[in-house]
Amino acid sequence: MNANMRQRVLDALLDLVLLVSFLLATAPRTSGIPVHEWLSIALAVVVLWHLLRHWQWIVQVGKSFWGTLTITARLNYLLNVLFFITFVLLMYSGIAISESAMPSIGTRYFDNRAWRMYHHLFSNITLIIMAVHVALNWQWIVNLFRHRPKMLSTGDAS
Repeated sequence: MNANMRQRVLDALLDLVLLVSFLLATAPRTSGIPVHEWLSIALAVVVLWHLLRHWQWIVQVGKSFWGTLTITARLNYLLNVLFFITFVLLMYSGIAISESAMPSIGTRYFDNRAWRMYHHLFSNITLIIMAVHVALNWQWIVNLFRHRPKMLSTGDAS
């Protein structure tokens, strides 16, 4: 497998970890509040790593946003910016209402109905944006898995 294909596979695995972790974190009644909160904190770390891995893409697309980009690339960029904003708001509101993770490191639990409402709202918006993101990048996902059997048999993606 060449370096470019290894990079694509690592990106896909990272995206899959993000997707599964986020879906698990959206079900605190199933996992329990402590798992929900600590998984969400770990998810924020993985999101940060994901952003750092793709920083060059973020800078390049940002610089050429009004230039020669396709409408799909612009939409993907805007969607990612919106995704980041809602994720930050989701994490901020989650930290504000934390019942387990933050109190375990000495911060006070902030029981406020409005913050809970915002947290649920940001969670739902982030989930919708994630679904649109997957749909927008579906062909990339399909192509990656379509070439996977060939890579295993020949050791190369070509």
